[in-house]
Amino acid sequence: MEKLNLTSKWDKTFPKSPKVKHRKVTFHNRYGITLAADLYEPQKASGLLPAIAVCGPFGAVKEQAAGLYAQKMAERGYLTIAFDPSFTGESGGQPRYVASPDINTEDFCAAVDFLSVQDNVDSQKIGIIGICGWGGMALNAACIDTRIKATVTSTMYDMSRVNANGYFDALDENARYEIKKSLNAQRIEDYKKGVYALAGGVADSLPKDAPFYLQDYYDYYKTPRGYHPRSLNSNAGWNKTSALSFINMPILCYSHEIRNAVLMIHGKKAHSCYFSQDAFKKLQGHNKELLIIPKAVHIDLYDNLQVIPFDKIDNFLKENLK
Repeated sequence: MEKLNLTSKWDKTFPKSPKVKHRKVTFHNRYGITLAADLYEPQKASGLLPAIAVCGPFGAVKEQAAGLYAQKMAERGYLTIAFDPSFTGESGGQPRYVASPDINTEDFCAAVDFLSVQDNVDSQKIGIIGICGWGGMALNAACIDTRIKATVTSTMYDMSRVNANGYFDALDENARYEIKKSLNAQRIEDYKKGVYALAGGVADSLPKDAPFYLQDYYDYYKTPRGYHPRSLNSNAGWNKTSALSFINMPILCYSHEIRNAVLMIHGKKAHSCYFSQDAFKKLQGHNKELLIIPKAVHIDLYDNLQVIPFDKIDNFLKENLK
């Protein structure tokens, strides 16, 4: 397995909690990629603990929103990990900055592998939390991994849908064909140069008429509020050709077969709210919930402690991790 270069300093976008013990850990997925994670554990933990793996948003790193969620849930008595997906942050994998609907779903399942063998974890009480694009990956992992007893998605994106259809499903087949032509031309350029071109993260400055969702992202990724030097969105972004696999390989095809509990949370004012609303319609059973927060926008659920419903998340997990 790869040997990773993990930082030892506290470099999160949120303050360290005195109620929680923190350390770096690594684990591997079934493709042999070594993943880096921050492990958070209650200071006064005893016995076997329920455990949660957290990841997201799409293009973020574990030092941002995922770490905040993990630390907050550890304060409430869970052993948690916030991990960097394959090819990003402190995790391994080559080439860098590539996303994959398969491998990134597997990353969540690999996190469950890791948590299941910890001496202080109850392997029958493992849940996952996915934020933004990793909300879709979390729901996709719940489709295949029966060990996941409860899944929480927060401000979810379906990355296959948005790549194939554009925002608000505005692309038709002809527009999608032109995108595929462009991305396949980019493959040739990348192959010639031996370097994968990057798509660019959130712009350093925005025009006054920029769509609200771009301003929303700017307010998080490009300001001291959420900027991190390893975050793709804060810097040069994903490989341009990452979109190809998402266009061709939709996730959530079997979400109607998820038997374990699911809580989906979204802000009513978020540009992305339709992803959660539509995905929820496919879910079956009485243990599925959709919580719409009236005044919240997309990034409120990244780090706004006045908006993120941690009490609800905690109660939902306590009810279903048993």
